[in-house]
Amino acid sequence: MNSAARIAVLYEHPQWFAPLFEELRRRGRAFDHWPAASLIIDPQRTNWPEVVVNRMSTSAQWRGHGAGQFAVLELLELLEARGVQVVNGARAYSVDISKVRQVEVCRRAGVRSPRTIAVNDASQIMEAARRIGFPVIVKPNCGGSGSGVQLFETPQDLQLAAGALDAGCDRVLIVQEVIQSGDLLRTEVIDGQVLYTVKIDRPQGMYHLCPADACAAGASFTKVLASREIENAALAIARAARIDAGGIECFVDPRTGEGVFYDINALSNFVTNPVDVLGFNPMAKFADAIERRLTSRW
Repeated sequence: MNSAARIAVLYEHPQWFAPLFEELRRRGRAFDHWPAASLIIDPQRTNWPEVVVNRMSTSAQWRGHGAGQFAVLELLELLEARGVQVVNGARAYSVDISKVRQVEVCRRAGVRSPRTIAVNDASQIMEAARRIGFPVIVKPNCGGSGSGVQLFETPQDLQLAAGALDAGCDRVLIVQEVIQSGDLLRTEVIDGQVLYTVKIDRPQGMYHLCPADACAAGASFTKVLASREIENAALAIARAARIDAGGIECFVDPRTGEGVFYDINALSNFVTNPVDVLGFNPMAKFADAIERRLTSRW
């Protein structure tokens, strides 16, 4: 974190962002690597980059990099206080790492989301599930890539598992209603514009999902033309969460066509084989957004 490049990329996963690094190099853009698992946060520093691109992952803890999970938020707050332009800044990241905040963002955006209750003690998990009604989904508040997500059909199933549930890095568990749904859609947005929407086809019961490697895990993506209502809802969520670039996921209610939004991702890896799936390389669009911040004040 000591060189003077105009751009810095703050990230955790060792492979996911190779396409971004390649695109920036192709454009002749020098950049610093800021590995989130090993940070020095120095409030007295004066030579900050002009733009910091936040690519921190909410699933970092499951790769042994949990030390970066909340340190990144401290760094983003400091960067913004120093006038550094941050792609997906503190507000966006704070929403990304909290399912509780995501539910509130959906409420403020005026879109539907699943009934959700949070608990910080496993002894309260049965009461939360009783209020929602079975079946329920239980997952960490700060998750990522579907890590720790479990479906419980009955109170007996949940009771047996309650003592072994993984509450993640913030020790908060989410209990959520199960949506009987049609298509699963992910809408990618950059700077207030829809980049594309894909339908995600995945095996029954599969929750561990990341667009960067989902195809290898048994899921596939198909580019689709989503309804204007769903794409507008995704944009409203991105605005409310102050997400510059990210993916917004929803289930489609087959009875009404309404989107039920359940996941807000400030970190977007796009899809595997994007040119084949989408017909273009979205990383170029992302690099464009980064470059715009070098020439204008946002």
